[in-house]
Amino acid sequence: MFQVKTFNAIAPEGMERFEKERYAINESDTPDGIILRSQKLHDYDFPKSVLAVARAGAGTNNIPVSECTEKGIVVFNTPGANANAVKELVLASLLLNVRPILQSVQWLEQQTGPNLEEQVEANKKQFAGHELVGKKLGVIGLGSIGAMIANDAYRLGMEVIGYDPYVSVDTAWSISRRVKRAQEMAEILTTCDFITIHVPLLDSTKNLISTKELAMMKPSARLFNFSRGEIVDTHAVIQAVETKEIAGFTTDFAQEQLLHHSDVLVLPHLGASTEEAEINCAKMAARTLKRYLETGVIKYSVNFPTVDMSFRSPNRLTVIHQNVPNMLGTISSTIAEFGINIDNMVNRGRDQFAYTLVDVAEKDAAKLQKVADKLTETESIVRVRVIQNPEVLS
Repeated sequence: MFQVKTFNAIAPEGMERFEKERYAINESDTPDGIILRSQKLHDYDFPKSVLAVARAGAGTNNIPVSECTEKGIVVFNTPGANANAVKELVLASLLLNVRPILQSVQWLEQQTGPNLEEQVEANKKQFAGHELVGKKLGVIGLGSIGAMIANDAYRLGMEVIGYDPYVSVDTAWSISRRVKRAQEMAEILTTCDFITIHVPLLDSTKNLISTKELAMMKPSARLFNFSRGEIVDTHAVIQAVETKEIAGFTTDFAQEQLLHHSDVLVLPHLGASTEEAEINCAKMAARTLKRYLETGVIKYSVNFPTVDMSFRSPNRLTVIHQNVPNMLGTISSTIAEFGINIDNMVNRGRDQFAYTLVDVAEKDAAKLQKVADKLTETESIVRVRVIQNPEVLS
């Protein structure tokens, strides 16, 4: 029986994936897995039992990822599960920037009198706007969200140019051939009418857009930040808007300094706030956590490599270890010492750590536990699990 602890309210459509026969939810203080949304875990004392944390969302800033990595805890997120929700909000914000829809509604609400229709016809010219067709949109970051925005903006008649030096093969296939690829971010900054940012928050992306980058933009350009608040230098962007260095700034991250500025539109972090996105994230988080607990397969992890291998043997050993030479030799020789035959094996590394799956024909669980115990004694090995394959052993 696997024990799973939840923080926050997780959509039932996700939690129902944990079968009652194999999973107990919030029944133990020593869970095998944790699933959460926005709960901050930086002060959480992780029990030694925790094998994985699944975040029902893309960002993992609320999770101490480095600490988890050192302890052999795999951290999952759900990239792409809320992409459509964010994409739709960005497209809506583009429209709000070229058409003064909010301003016109606010004005209309204040009008009174029997000649309302005449007032509307006489004053509507002040709310004339522009069209997106023919305007140039720059997309910085072509992950799940950025790629969807690029494709749909093109369908709206915009000229679209994207920049991402690390674009994945899967994403590259999904992007329309009509979306131009920029070789440098400066190409987007200097030429685009609208610029939207969709990159993860890393040390290298903090204040990605600051005084230097804003100075490169056209005075008529408008900047959008739906990634993380720290991606844009708040002080610099306020100054750029107030001095008319750029035409406007729209963000989904509320900061007091940004409020009450003309040409600055601040949304209350609505990007993934749709019922559909919450359900999709919950389903994906539950699916990845469940797969890892039952088979050791890692997919969509932010701190360990993707490792997948069909599970057809009676038992599987999973080994989290430092990414140092001769680890495969150490693992193989230790297994051989116990007279156990290896059916299949796969290893992947990521930065300072690596992950190895070893499928074995041995059915004796006690014997395999002795192997695991001996491997754990190795200084460079962080965590070893023995996973039984009930379909083969039954």
